[in-house]
Amino acid sequence: MNPRRTDEDVGKLRWSRRFTLVHRILALNLFTLLTLALTVIWLDTYRNQLRDERVGQLANKAQSAAEASVRVPEEERESLLAAIGAANGTRLRLYGPDGEKLADSWNVVGPTYRLRDPAEQPWTLDAARIIDRAFNAVVGADPIERFAEPEEDVAASWPEIAASRESGIATYEREAPERTPVFSAAARTNDDTVVLATINDRDYTDIVRRERASLALALLAATILSVLLSLFLARTIARPLRHIAVAAHRVRLGRAREVKVPRLPSRRDEIGQLARSISDMSQSLSARIDQMDAFAADVAHELKNPLASLRSAVDGLDNIEDPALRKQLLDVVRQDVVRLDRLVGDIAEAARTDADMARAQFEKVDLGMIACQMVASWQERRGLGDITLTCNRPEAGSLMVAGDESRLARVIDNLIDNALSFAPPKSEVSVEVKRIGNEIRVAVADEGPGVPDDEREAIFKRFHSRRPETEDFGRHSGLGLAIAAAIVKAHEGRIGIMDRTDGKPGAIFALRLPAWGSE
Repeated sequence: MNPRRTDEDVGKLRWSRRFTLVHRILALNLFTLLTLALTVIWLDTYRNQLRDERVGQLANKAQSAAEASVRVPEEERESLLAAIGAANGTRLRLYGPDGEKLADSWNVVGPTYRLRDPAEQPWTLDAARIIDRAFNAVVGADPIERFAEPEEDVAASWPEIAASRESGIATYEREAPERTPVFSAAARTNDDTVVLATINDRDYTDIVRRERASLALALLAATILSVLLSLFLARTIARPLRHIAVAAHRVRLGRAREVKVPRLPSRRDEIGQLARSISDMSQSLSARIDQMDAFAADVAHELKNPLASLRSAVDGLDNIEDPALRKQLLDVVRQDVVRLDRLVGDIAEAARTDADMARAQFEKVDLGMIACQMVASWQERRGLGDITLTCNRPEAGSLMVAGDESRLARVIDNLIDNALSFAPPKSEVSVEVKRIGNEIRVAVADEGPGVPDDEREAIFKRFHSRRPETEDFGRHSGLGLAIAAAIVKAHEGRIGIMDRTDGKPGAIFALRLPAWGSE
């Protein structure tokens, strides 16, 4: 199936898809989003690895302290725990099988860490804690239990101790009031006692925040780069669009001939395509305006002659008394009126042909059938005199084209009318329809005087009239072939004049249209 091809720009609209504006905008947005996402993912992964590392170290210390505590007498255990805890800043407590606390490193060396009150800290740490909470919300971190020393310090107050009696060692994470982590690890000994190690690891928080600050600087640099790229992209869009808008505005003001719309040949994106499309449109508009001006001038010139003749005849009627002479003047008036009527009708049709063809819905039509129907119409309802009119078409084979049936009939009718007007008495006018490759050709041949080579293009222009001397005055307006050419062009076809190859005098007017189903 061959769909209607009404606009030559359809193929041009399939511009190159490389580096289009859509791709640039998507790449820019994806760059920013990807940078942010990778930053968040990397920082969350780094924080989790660092926490696991710190908790693992604390568990090893608790395990070492538990193994060492069973090797010394009970009265020396608290001193041993104090020495171990003081070396690494942890608090070590020992609980017996009954859950009672047996030893506490702080009883010997004092506190190795202190939980700080956020109200006593500078505002910068408040801002850091807000960022901490925001980051946790972004990554979907689970809420952490607040740390508080139990009112009764027994094994039952620490869930990690109960877990360690089952697995041997267990860890736990809580959060100090200033939102720094408090890690704890419980390790069971061979005599069923448990060593609990706790530490307020503010270094962990400092490391994470320093890393976050470094990443924030990198993200800021990426954001600045993204903004600069956005400004550059906006500039590459806005500036040419502004030039195109100014040019379009000047065209709208009627300065089409003065305006040079930028075509931007180096741009292969949507902006370049838009610039070239508007440039082509403005050139087409300028050409259409020139055509309208020329058409208006031609109409005025063509109307002037019959109107002058009509006015002269009407003015003469008042001064002539001879009945025979008055009858002649009245005949002139009637002929001029008929000529004007035909001329106005043809002018109206020529003027609306382009608009009508732009709105026409093309369908699958048999061009051979249309041609033979027009021949039959001439044979049955119009005077042919002693001229023979024939139609030849193949009995088999498709002669289908995509088009407007009534308009194509008008083209063939105009060609037949033109051929008959030049055909000498007792001659033949033949209409032949056949398929040649991917085209359907309609050839109308006459045995008239033919058409000189230098007039074969001009004959299809409006108001070009080269009529036989025997033709009645005013029968043709000089628009028939121009209308036919406009209709054929709208069907993406061709029309022209050829010499006869059979040795007979005359000319062949041929139109070619794409066959249905051809590309």
